Amino acid sequence: MVREHLLSADLADRVAGVFWSLADPTRARIVHALTLAELCNADIAELVGLTESAVSHQMRELRLLNIVSAQRHGRMVFYRLNDTHVRHIFDDTLRHVQEDLE
Repeated sequence: MVREHLLSADLADRVAGVFWSLADPTRARIVHALTLAELCNADIAELVGLTESAVSHQMRELRLLNIVSAQRHGRMVFYRLNDTHVRHIFDDTLRHVQEDLE
């Protein structure tokens, strides 16, 4: 039965990509910020202490993995989590980690 339901290599690679993106502390902080609000590049840079260029690089990685989406308003780019699944993954992981601290 397990063999019938085991993830394909391609699907396992995609799942691992999501966890890889959250494994980086900077991206984890960015994703957490985006669970709280839609933010522009400059706001994210200020919150996490990076240059806007560094944030753009991180956001590119998150967009490629379909974790965030971007919308341009003039010169500003606003980011938000792509869907509630990402929010749930992050929130569940955060609760799991916080339980170990209690």
